[in-house]
Amino acid sequence: MASPDGGRAPVALVTGANRGTGLAIARELHGRGYRVAALNRTPSGESWMDERICDLADPAAVDAALEEVLSGFGRLDACVTNAVARAFAPIAELDVADWNESVAVNLTSVFRVVQATLPHLRRSGGSYVIMGSHAGTRFFEGGVAYSATKAALKALVETLLLEERVHGVRATLVSPGAIANLDGDDTPYKMATESVARCVGALVQDQPADLVVGDVEIRPARLPDPQISGIARLQHV
Repeated sequence: MASPDGGRAPVALVTGANRGTGLAIARELHGRGYRVAALNRTPSGESWMDERICDLADPAAVDAALEEVLSGFGRLDACVTNAVARAFAPIAELDVADWNESVAVNLTSVFRVVQATLPHLRRSGGSYVIMGSHAGTRFFEGGVAYSATKAALKALVETLLLEERVHGVRATLVSPGAIANLDGDDTPYKMATESVARCVGALVQDQPADLVVGDVEIRPARLPDPQISGIARLQHV
């Protein structure tokens, strides 16, 4: 992707940036002066985004798209893994294909993206932001594929921090609660995608040089009245 500054502007890679939270994150980073590359299953149509159409459940497609991005830009300063597969069904009924897709997109693609981009982020002293979920620690019926894959990201990020800080690389796991991802969702009990994106942008660009935020949980600022409260909650665990 051509840059009017001759390629000196930093580069950010975002997965799943065609809509919702991912698109908001890409816009936030673009507004902060980053050239943005994206691995998307479907195109966003944004002219400022260098999009590679890629099925993140296909390891070969992921590797090929990453090679194009990295060779094309020649540098990378930030990487945000946001793409997600959501398959909800009880364990007794969950289709194995849905389980496999969840593991491939939510976990394996994150590993492949991190592994492929590490040499570039070592050179730039860059940052990873791995988008997790409250579902990684707050489990629910029908959520085994989603929760299990999101929970595993904690181990990935913690290991990445242990191994790569010596090389100047940062990594942050962001675990959000409810986000208003769908068009027209204006409930006051969810976070706006733009608000989540502002948090991610700050993690990418504004951390002081002598610290790293390893794990951050974000929640909607308001709650509806709970249907169950107090000690009665214990009957529903």
